[in-house]
Amino acid sequence: MQKNKSELRQDLVSGDWIVISPGRAKRPGQLIKKTEKRKRAPKNNCPFEDPQKNSGKKPVLIYGNNRKWEIQVIENKYPAFVPRKVCPVVFKNGPYQAIDAVGYHELVITKNHDVNFASLSQNSARQVFEIFRDRYLMFLNDKCLHYVSIFHNWGPTAGASIYHPHYQIIAIPVIPPDVSHSLDGSLRYYKKYKKCVHCVMMDYEKKNKKRILYENVGAVAFAPYVSKEPFEVRIFPKRHLPYFENTLDVDLDYVVDALQATFKKIKKNLKDPDYNFFIHTAPIKNKENYKHYHWHIEIVPKMNISAGFELSTGVEINPVDPDEAVKLLRN
Repeated sequence: MQKNKSELRQDLVSGDWIVISPGRAKRPGQLIKKTEKRKRAPKNNCPFEDPQKNSGKKPVLIYGNNRKWEIQVIENKYPAFVPRKVCPVVFKNGPYQAIDAVGYHELVITKNHDVNFASLSQNSARQVFEIFRDRYLMFLNDKCLHYVSIFHNWGPTAGASIYHPHYQIIAIPVIPPDVSHSLDGSLRYYKKYKKCVHCVMMDYEKKNKKRILYENVGAVAFAPYVSKEPFEVRIFPKRHLPYFENTLDVDLDYVVDALQATFKKIKKNLKDPDYNFFIHTAPIKNKENYKHYHWHIEIVPKMNISAGFELSTGVEINPVDPDEAVKLLRN
């Protein structure tokens, strides 16, 4: 696109429109200068230095022993979803309907107070994802659950209330709307073209090379052509894999390598911004219906603020052309 020219782009999966408007930011570097240096919270009052003492509960899973643990899974002290033996049923409240928030809300905590995902050892980073997969597999037999959300908030503007690096796993009794849109859009494309829409996008980006940020034998990281947010990045396993929990170790290693490499570039070239990353995968139930899907990771640095137009229309305005974003991140 021409420099400083705004352009409406339609997402190939969801059908949503977004605006790429590079003229609003003048240059990508202006957004980066606004990022403040990260404030380190002291270890002596961090609840995750001794999770058992803070919560009074035993860990769900622990890697290492209780005194020299490396990674552990604990129940969230303030869960949004709580387990029950009986599945929730829909109830009416006037013209509305609702169900109880039955499920699981867990934290995956790494030992070192100051080492986030980009700086973990390769082995520890892989182990974090193995834990994600292990917990996911444990949830498969729970008939009440429909979806498992796995995500990481880094920094206060991304929703992290505690400095110590931790990741969240929330298992819920419904399929969330954003995932439903992704599933439905992927299915529409498959019915029309008999191809996985995510594979098509990934293959095009690999051939085009403009927006590729990182690539190894089994995974690729690129800035989406339709990026809702500045410096948004998505990471896909190259093999067509609908279900995160069924991913083999070799493919998981490639994805973790790409994720760490991407975060190192983001930390260096965007001056360590707050960010969210999350996994989009097929739901737990009715797996035969989602063979067209392709699980992936989405990374959203917190560089922009949605305002009146975005909130009133659902059309995001991104002031950074994805082509330019990748050039800066490759630096």
